[in-house]
Amino acid sequence: MTRDRAALSASAEARHDGRLRLLSLLLLLALWQLVAWLADSTLLPSPIAVALRLYQETVHGDLPFHLALTLLRVAASFIVAMSIGTAIGIGMGRSRRADQLFDLWLVIGLNLPALAVMFLCYVWLGLGEPAAVLAVALNKIPMVAITMREGARAIDAELLQVADVLRLGWRRRLGQVLLPQLYPYAMASARNGLSLIWKLVLVVELVGRSNGVGFQLGVYFQYFDIAGVLAYTAAFVAVVMGIEMLLVRPLEQRLTRWRP
Repeated sequence: MTRDRAALSASAEARHDGRLRLLSLLLLLALWQLVAWLADSTLLPSPIAVALRLYQETVHGDLPFHLALTLLRVAASFIVAMSIGTAIGIGMGRSRRADQLFDLWLVIGLNLPALAVMFLCYVWLGLGEPAAVLAVALNKIPMVAITMREGARAIDAELLQVADVLRLGWRRRLGQVLLPQLYPYAMASARNGLSLIWKLVLVVELVGRSNGVGFQLGVYFQYFDIAGVLAYTAAFVAVVMGIEMLLVRPLEQRLTRWRP
């Protein structure tokens, strides 16, 4: 009975949050429309003009193609950064010597200019997909490693002792003791990582690729085509928000539902 009430309460709260988000979006569009009407300039098209351009680019243009390429680069960079950063972070969090040895590397990685890393990757590897993905991943790996290092440090030592007493195998120890405690840190790394990788991929495409959303934004900027810039930006933001609401949040809730 208590669970049913909690579920109903959570559902009602979710609907209320959804209404507030919709209201916020409508207010933003109304403010945009008002400012565009007052400015009366081609440099600030109205939401209606941008929506029409978005429709044209989607149906008759190449927006789906460029957006798909950008999403593939985001996915590849995200997987590389999370895999390497998680392994490094857990290793440093569980080994004091490793932490002391490689801590300086993480500090340097965090403070390297992202644009410099991109230039170096393109110079060393050429203007290809491996260089683009590696450039984005290298800028994200230190942040993932630091977050996962804190998660590895926060693992409850008593639970590890219980696992030793019960003589759990490494699979059960990993799945029932270690990973549940690391999930919150992994999800924090994933969400922060995506927010950074989205932006970095656009810069990588602008600097050294001949396709993708970032490249198209650069083309439209050169022609002062603000409607095109805003149309591609709107499509990109819509996809990002969709992934956040439909994939990242439900996954986070499912992985952390055991927590009180």
